[in-house]
Amino acid sequence: MKIVQAFTFEAAHRLPNVPPTHRCHRMHGHSYRVELVLEGPVDPHTGFVADFFDIEEAFAPLLRTLDHHTLNEVEGLENPTAEHIAAWIWDRARPRLPLLAAVRVYETPMCWAEYAGTVQA
Repeated sequence: MKIVQAFTFEAAHRLPNVPPTHRCHRMHGHSYRVELVLEGPVDPHTGFVADFFDIEEAFAPLLRTLDHHTLNEVEGLENPTAEHIAAWIWDRARPRLPLLAAVRVYETPMCWAEYAGTVQA
């Protein structure tokens, strides 16, 4: 069974590794949406794969680190693409959420990256 809990945060960033003519080279902001996908068996007693309140508690410190910050200033996010943000969240959330199966990061409703712990390029 898979469950998904979504979170939102506001943050600014710029992409330092694109040409200066690229519009994302300049500082700008997004209303990000993060989806944490957990997968596992349904506990016969609780009826949960995981308690959504526990997921919220586990993700809260990361959310505080991202929300209303400049992502380029967050350690490990010097090049804060959606792909890097998803992997950054995975690396930090997975120890607290062992059933984490994927992290989706939406920069816009139409553009997102999904990371499931695979090797990065």
